[in-house]
Amino acid sequence: MALATAFAAAPPAEDVFAFIPAGGRTLLAQALDKAPPAEVRGITESRRSSDEWLAYLGQHESALPGVKALDAKQRRTLADYLAHHMPLPPGKAAASASRAGWEKALAPDGRDLALEYCQSCHIITVVITQDRAKAAWLGTMNKPSHVGIKLTKEQRDELADYLVVNAAIPIDQVPEDLRAGGATY
Repeated sequence: MALATAFAAAPPAEDVFAFIPAGGRTLLAQALDKAPPAEVRGITESRRSSDEWLAYLGQHESALPGVKALDAKQRRTLADYLAHHMPLPPGKAAASASRAGWEKALAPDGRDLALEYCQSCHIITVVITQDRAKAAWLGTMNKPSHVGIKLTKEQRDELADYLVVNAAIPIDQVPEDLRAGGATY
């Protein structure tokens, strides 16, 4: 019992990957937190392209303080995520009224996919420091060394969208202990 109490009282571990930009799941949870129900429905019950979502977010930012606070990259990341995942299945939005609830209920985003799947073979720095077009990311993901990774075509597309917007992180912004190494295959 004392051990469980000690763990419960321990401060949360620092996220060593905090330098990697938030993905759409996190940004959407932030945008929907305390949003008016009509705005939640407007997002979670609609299907739009990424560009249409970007325009929608601009038009509705005054009703969505979580969106108003986003910079251009974050808005693009959110718009891409929405294009991949909206509308939500019926009833899913009603069960996710808080930011924490949204983060648990929403599908993984490009950041989540990069951290889960890219690191299975190489340090994340190999991925997030590269500046590539979407076709180049998809080309790499379709090479023999990557086709065995258990990602659907849609997940590969979402991961590529995320990396186009959020990768190309300068090496000096990567924590030193994550700069060394590289591919392990």
